Amino acid sequence: MTILNSALAQDIVTRTMKIIPYNVNVMDAHGSIVASGNAARIGELHTGAMLALAKQLPVEIDAASARNMHGAQPGINLPLSVNGQLCGAIGLSGAPDDVRQFGELVRLTAEMILEQAQLTDALQRDSRYRETFVLQLIASDPGARSGLESWARRLGVDFRRPHVVMLLELDDRAAGTVEALSEIQRLQLRLLGRQPSALTAAASSHELVILDFHDSVAATDVPAWAQRKLEALATLLDEEGAQAHGLTVGIALAGLDNVAISYQSARTAARIGRARDGGRRRYSYYDQALPVLLSGLDAGWQAEQLRQPMLRLQAQDKNKELLQRTLETWFRHDSHLAATAEALHIHRNTLDYRLRRIGEITGLDLSRLEDRFLLYVSLLLADVG
Repeated sequence: MTILNSALAQDIVTRTMKIIPYNVNVMDAHGSIVASGNAARIGELHTGAMLALAKQLPVEIDAASARNMHGAQPGINLPLSVNGQLCGAIGLSGAPDDVRQFGELVRLTAEMILEQAQLTDALQRDSRYRETFVLQLIASDPGARSGLESWARRLGVDFRRPHVVMLLELDDRAAGTVEALSEIQRLQLRLLGRQPSALTAAASSHELVILDFHDSVAATDVPAWAQRKLEALATLLDEEGAQAHGLTVGIALAGLDNVAISYQSARTAARIGRARDGGRRRYSYYDQALPVLLSGLDAGWQAEQLRQPMLRLQAQDKNKELLQRTLETWFRHDSHLAATAEALHIHRNTLDYRLRRIGEITGLDLSRLEDRFLLYVSLLLADVG
């Protein structure tokens, strides 16, 4: 229940006195005046309001009655309630025969203001609650699991359904600015209005996390669904005039614990995507699953050995950039020689020479599938690094 504070009570007084030519007082649940068109009366106990609250009925006070009641003035007083709960009273000063016709109108106006304030307050609390929930989910704290399960039940969220994290990141130039935070908050509110089923959280002043769920527990089109979610969100953000940003979708999984994995996969996919092609701004785990999965191999002797072929190639003082670009293009065209030569604008014999040279430097036989795969993994690890 929203507390009838002085600011809200004064808002009621200001609005109602614009539509009636009489003074209006607003009293709290104890009968104390918290707002009035006559500021001198604020803080007084209002006898008529106390009677109206006790009886839970309108109470009229005429001039004769007022003389027998300390501090009372003629008027009409009506109890205020929101959702069936008594929260205060409103009084109109004047002869009862004159102000009676306005009583119900003023009461209804006041209760509508209170109900709107209560609804706004509830929505803000719910929004903060949901945001905290998302931040806890992506933090992946094992000790918080039981509490998160309880939160999920209260929110009516079924983590048996596949879910996916999408990551919206404003341009680096905006990071840490007040404008960036304001834009993130604006987009968060717009998403709440247009996609109420999604859970959102501002992970930083320039990063917004969006968690969305599939309609079905037994979904079989999960990767395609995740891609459609990315496209739909991109369209929505364009319609909302979002500032320059990157948008990435992570891996779609089921289970409460896997929200953190989806978030981490989205962050990694965004980082790799920007390094590979800084102009796209739309990235997906599913477009670069292998590089994202290999990104975890950043330590240990196995990772060091996997990097050796590219380290040998990059150690060459002459033509290393040319050879690496040739290798990247070759893999991008699935090792098709004609397509690779065309993409590089070189003769097929020139491509054959470069590939032989890459084999000599790396010590790998590119005609063997295993060696090609090892070189591809080494290239991806170099790209991820």
